[in-house]
Amino acid sequence: MYEATLRIRDDSAYAAATAGTSATIELWCNEHCDLLHVSHEVGGDVLERVRETVGIEAAVERGDEVVAVTADCLRHHEIDDIEGYLRRHGVLLLPPLRYQRGAKVCRLLAVSAAALTACFRDLVDSGFDVSVESKREVSFASGDAPLLAPLDAMPDLTGRQREALKLAYEHGYYDLPRGTGTEAIAAQMGVTRRTAEEHLRRAERKVMESVVRYLF
Repeated sequence: MYEATLRIRDDSAYAAATAGTSATIELWCNEHCDLLHVSHEVGGDVLERVRETVGIEAAVERGDEVVAVTADCLRHHEIDDIEGYLRRHGVLLLPPLRYQRGAKVCRLLAVSAAALTACFRDLVDSGFDVSVESKREVSFASGDAPLLAPLDAMPDLTGRQREALKLAYEHGYYDLPRGTGTEAIAAQMGVTRRTAEEHLRRAERKVMESVVRYLF
């Protein structure tokens, strides 16, 4: 079987809410409502956009993270054109659906690489702004989950933790010798050096705690 992650830019409410921010919305659909994990910037309007679109029945907030149960299902308010293309090519959508940086990120599974390629080309030919983030062959694994993917071992990072880790990696913080320091990362994030270092350390610890059990 084959898996691909596609980034699709659209004007849906959740995608628009994350545009120009480091916020991420992960969505699990339950037909009558959605379960959301939202990481957002302090003072951002991400949650307000959710309330305006589908409402919030209940929410638990911790810092810049929120787990929310919506009052309604997003699909009752917006037409998801992607579903039709997936059905046409026999491609499955693996939850959660993720929204970030003004786009919808879809993890897809298909029996053949050709089906994924045909689905991608169909989307592009229809005018969708689509890019492929990853594509790989997957195998079955024993355990509770039928498929074990690298993302399954990844922790839930807050928006700021993800941003700090991404900047550190992209600018050579983990290179030998280091290509940047925490002071430069802090400047790009618009926070103090101490705050940037705290975000980075927390992110690193979450990643290590999630991955180490697969190594030993």
